[in-house]
Amino acid sequence: MSDLLERLRGRGWRLTAQRRVVAEVLDGDHVHYTADEVHALAAGRLPEISRATVYNTLGELVSLGEVIEVSTDGRAKRYDPNAHHDHQHLVCSRCGTIRDVHLHGDPLTALPEPERYGFQVSEVTVTYRGICPNCSGTSS
Repeated sequence: MSDLLERLRGRGWRLTAQRRVVAEVLDGDHVHYTADEVHALAAGRLPEISRATVYNTLGELVSLGEVIEVSTDGRAKRYDPNAHHDHQHLVCSRCGTIRDVHLHGDPLTALPEPERYGFQVSEVTVTYRGICPNCSGTSS
């Protein structure tokens, strides 16, 4: 069973066949699908699943804090099930591929006091941008 499914079961969230297949699609490392991609993959497993059900399920998962909604540069929102592990994102400026990256140290402490302008900083979002190996023609 996936980490997301285990967390949802632990919360007592009713796992209908439709909800289960959406959670299964979102399982894995570096998963950042759009709602349409989730729908297409879910429909491959459960042909009768509707687009509305996928959108509603994604909305519920975001509201529960079990999935993160990621927006980059006006592209379609993507859904990240890695909601319980601190991480940032590495985004390809050409194709939009997103990878999870893990910073060493606390980014909240990286901002010097004089640069806080009196703000009580509670959250930091760092996005690294570049060109992925597929778009640049190199492999890594």
